[in-house]
Amino acid sequence: MCYSAKIQANYREYVRRYGADMDIETFRRIFFARASGADIKIPKAVDAAFAGVDEEISAAIDAYRSQWTRKLETALFEQRARLVAAEKKLAVKITKKASEDVRIATNKIEAATRGLDDLRRQDLQERDSRIFPGWYAPVLIELGDKRLVVPMRYRCRLPGWTEADEKLKPGVYNARKTSLATVWRQVFGFTHGIVLADTFFEHVDRDGNDVILRFDPTPPQQMQLACLWTRTEIPGADDLWSFAAITDDPPPEVAAAGHDRCVIPLKSSNVDAWLAPDPSRRAQLREILADRERPYYEHQLAA
Repeated sequence: MCYSAKIQANYREYVRRYGADMDIETFRRIFFARASGADIKIPKAVDAAFAGVDEEISAAIDAYRSQWTRKLETALFEQRARLVAAEKKLAVKITKKASEDVRIATNKIEAATRGLDDLRRQDLQERDSRIFPGWYAPVLIELGDKRLVVPMRYRCRLPGWTEADEKLKPGVYNARKTSLATVWRQVFGFTHGIVLADTFFEHVDRDGNDVILRFDPTPPQQMQLACLWTRTEIPGADDLWSFAAITDDPPPEVAAAGHDRCVIPLKSSNVDAWLAPDPSRRAQLREILADRERPYYEHQLAA
């Protein structure tokens, strides 16, 4: 499974590279919903790409940051008070509850401090471009004869599914190539997209311990990851745009590192055909997935 990826967070690269238009209205709705309290996660680098682009989006981003700053400052105050109270109890008598309170409060103080630091800093770091399941990312699609960059959630809601279905089967942020004719039959051949990414991350087992490895294509490059997407109408709310990255059996170096799946980077020569799918041409679409870019993936422990 592609647990995480470092994406191209700036929509301008899609505009420059593919002649796409940015779907400003859908971006506005996503930013507004987040500012209104919806559980929407957007990488910091995507926020940064919209600095000075649209006044309404900028206002929504500022409102979200202010809300989270207040929440984290409140949490920090509460946990510091909890820590002080627990330490006072431990000074009198060591108890399991007080010891647990110290541990939990210390961890939450560290988390809140990191969150505040991330909100306040202006410089972008590598982690600011990472997405995880449930996060939003710019996705290149084609509607009619028009190419668009649309913000989509990285976990695809299959046709006919509800939020409850997603909770039962949360792994649909990846679409296995071997399942395209079954699980993904209503999407493969109908709605295809591309996400630009230059690194992906995976959980692997090392001597009984779960570790996270990062895989970087060599030479360094932006991979055009093959994706599937859906648009789900939700009564009384905005439509849900969501996507999944297609994965296949890994190349030898990824398998040797301990992982059994790998994303599929498309060749530039196949982008046009991929973005304009036809269910009657599924055999050709499978050939496109087979005729992929095959960089060598260097790996290392994620920082």
